[in-house]
Amino acid sequence: MEILEAFDTTGSYRAAAELAGCSHHTVKAHVQARDRGRPVATPTRRERVTDAYMDKVIELVTRSGGRIRADKVHQRLVKLGYPGSERSTRRAVAEAKRTHEKAGRRVHRPWVAEPGLWLQYDYGDGPVVAGVKTVLFIAWLAFSRFRVVIPLRDKTLPSVFMALDRTFRLIGGIPTYVLTDNEKTVTTMHIAGVPVRNRDTVSFAKYYGATVLTCEPADPASKGGVERSVQIAKADLVPTATNLLHGYDSFAELEAACQAFMTEVNGKEHRVTKRRPIDLVDDERSVMHAVPGRAHTIAFGLSRKVPTNTPMVAFESGQYSVPHALMGSEVFVRVQGVADGEQIVIVAPGSDGFEEVARHGRARPGSPKINDRHFPTDATQKVPGVYAIRAKNQDEEEFLAIGHGAHEWLREAAAVGASRMRQKMTEAVALSRLHGGDVVDEALGTAAAYGRFATGDVASLLVNRVDAHARSADEESSLAQGTGGWQAMGNQRVSADGGEV
Repeated sequence: MEILEAFDTTGSYRAAAELAGCSHHTVKAHVQARDRGRPVATPTRRERVTDAYMDKVIELVTRSGGRIRADKVHQRLVKLGYPGSERSTRRAVAEAKRTHEKAGRRVHRPWVAEPGLWLQYDYGDGPVVAGVKTVLFIAWLAFSRFRVVIPLRDKTLPSVFMALDRTFRLIGGIPTYVLTDNEKTVTTMHIAGVPVRNRDTVSFAKYYGATVLTCEPADPASKGGVERSVQIAKADLVPTATNLLHGYDSFAELEAACQAFMTEVNGKEHRVTKRRPIDLVDDERSVMHAVPGRAHTIAFGLSRKVPTNTPMVAFESGQYSVPHALMGSEVFVRVQGVADGEQIVIVAPGSDGFEEVARHGRARPGSPKINDRHFPTDATQKVPGVYAIRAKNQDEEEFLAIGHGAHEWLREAAAVGASRMRQKMTEAVALSRLHGGDVVDEALGTAAAYGRFATGDVASLLVNRVDAHARSADEESSLAQGTGGWQAMGNQRVSADGGEV
């Protein structure tokens, strides 16, 4: 503006240049640009050696989908008589690729979600637990941004149904639409671009009153909200070098970590809505329909009743343990996998829907599969020959109250068939009252160890019992005169008159 003002004042290119402190050529260029109605101080495009061949460059880039290399374009242009350098060709190809990218770029229109309509779910690779890779099931409500993360051991149809049922119960309602990928559990094939639904999934959706939809194949942008939720969940739950998390010792520990993650992310203010998802989800529940009281069991397996006294279920000529808390309740058993990978999966209803409670290898008839964690810590294992000692009357109770030695005496005496055992037990009780329970208990233990079960053996052991506090004299503290006098015996000497000395 100073240049133009100087020229308007002087009317001379050189005079204006002296006032503005620049070249008179610069003054001339600015004045001519203004007179022609073009932007002032903007560079003008000069003719390039590639201009005559630009149509061919655009054709090659378009045919290759923007993948062709500049050196290959240059070789073809040279055959057409192109006189320019490869550097000029590279510039032309780069410009053509930018134009091609802009032409094919998708234009996203913001999606305004309504409450209670959309639930999206996807999967992420979970951590390795006990040498087995897990799967993270992540669900996301589009309106409230409420997230649900459930760890799974696999992505089979029953596991997905179980996770969806738990998701509905955690949310407290069922949305109108459920959007996901084209997994085999949802879409069996595509015909003319139309997805063919899995019949079990259709039955599941009808039961819960929801419509299952799938996004376009290889198009994660159509459900970008849950894709981002998968990234966040994996970053916080899967041990990596970026978060320095320790591994999980058990599947229950992973479930607890997922629950803590849900509590954290749903309780924080979302950057888009500026509200907490846990608060917005109430607005969604008001328009959702209720969750059925009983879960859909189409793919969970065969129903089995757990006995009231043994946490074991029978399935296909085998027996499998379940957590003892399920005694007397209903569970569902199914087979998963084939050959060496065949497993028996047991699921049961809980407060938040169905969940997997046990997983075993195939059991052979007569050889049950037992998980020790399924039994209480005080559960006794029945072993032949090991009998639980319990008093049935007052005499037995008084005898067993003597101590551990009395228990051992009873076991050993019964094992060898000792006679008059009840009379001997009564005598031991009388001796304990006379001499004290500790010494009699020790005598009974000694009798059991050495197999002395005759009448009077316990009393004899008491009489000959060596006091624990008795002391014996050693060579230094003994009152004996020594053994020197004994050495003279047999060494008689004869005197001069013939007598012994």
